[in-house]
Amino acid sequence: MDGDELRNTLEDAGLSPYQADAFVTLLELGSAPATDLAQASSVPDPRIYDVLRGLEDEGYIETYEQDSLHARAHDPADVLADLRTRADRFETAADEIENRWSRPDIKEHKVSIVKRLDTVLAQADELIRSATNQVQIGLTPAQFEDLADALAVALENGVDVKICLFPPTVGDPELPDERTLARTCTEARYRALPSPFLALVDRSWACFSPHVDSTNEYGVIVNDRTHAYVFHWYFLTCLWEVHETIYAGQRDEPPITYVDLRQCIRDVVPLLDEGYSIEATIRGFETDTGREVTKRGRITDATYAGVATNDGRPAPLAQLAGEASVTLATDDDRYTVGGWGAMIEDFEGVRITIESIDR
Repeated sequence: MDGDELRNTLEDAGLSPYQADAFVTLLELGSAPATDLAQASSVPDPRIYDVLRGLEDEGYIETYEQDSLHARAHDPADVLADLRTRADRFETAADEIENRWSRPDIKEHKVSIVKRLDTVLAQADELIRSATNQVQIGLTPAQFEDLADALAVALENGVDVKICLFPPTVGDPELPDERTLARTCTEARYRALPSPFLALVDRSWACFSPHVDSTNEYGVIVNDRTHAYVFHWYFLTCLWEVHETIYAGQRDEPPITYVDLRQCIRDVVPLLDEGYSIEATIRGFETDTGREVTKRGRITDATYAGVATNDGRPAPLAQLAGEASVTLATDDDRYTVGGWGAMIEDFEGVRITIESIDR
């Protein structure tokens, strides 16, 4: 750094142009009378004494009398500490500006648009770790590596985790093996086409970003059940329903847990038609009050808009998009239970556990 750059930097640190010039000149001279310092620098003679007093007050120099006023540079330790503190503050300010630019405060907004995929992944990681019921996520192998620890935490906490993996891009790791999938999800499927990143958490949060080869890099973070419901149907129809299962950890024998009422209907309707008695525990919310409830009883009926297939199973998922509910008979009453977004039923079922299946 030459003398001019040093002067400019000292001005950025708070010195006036005369103070910066006088201090750099004094560093070169070591010590000097005030009049000689004025002649060697750009400071006018009438101003030199005020400039030196200002530098002394700031801790940069010290003055002493020796026939006339002399000055010498002060021990630089304090000055250097101050400059380094200022540098740290500038660095911190730069980081904070970058953070605020790329990541608005999502707590104050229903929908946030962010600039970078990294921001979306960071938010998804945080949400997945705090999930209580379900996670649905579509991602590349590289993104899976970034979020694997968070997914493992969710699964360990009893959360239903469904993963759809996309083809690796250049430089991506290979698809995770079965042991890794068993540690991180309830079920995994594979879609052989590049797709956007999507994470849905507890029916409330959605984190979305275009696929990595898109010309535009941005992200959408949504904290709204209605918007999340739309993304949920995108996940079911485009990332889940028709794709190959590469790992399944779901139990085949009771207790069997569902977080999607429509999937439960597809499995229990044939059993009801064959005369089986199905005991279930349903956890959810009253649709009129929002109060959390847990009910145990017998599933006696299922209602859905589609038409059953020849083997007695309900129609494909698309025909279950309308009204879909089950009737639960308890010791004290009968209740209708709907799925995500239920309005006309008694309860919105969040988690349905089939406890037993008997003739």
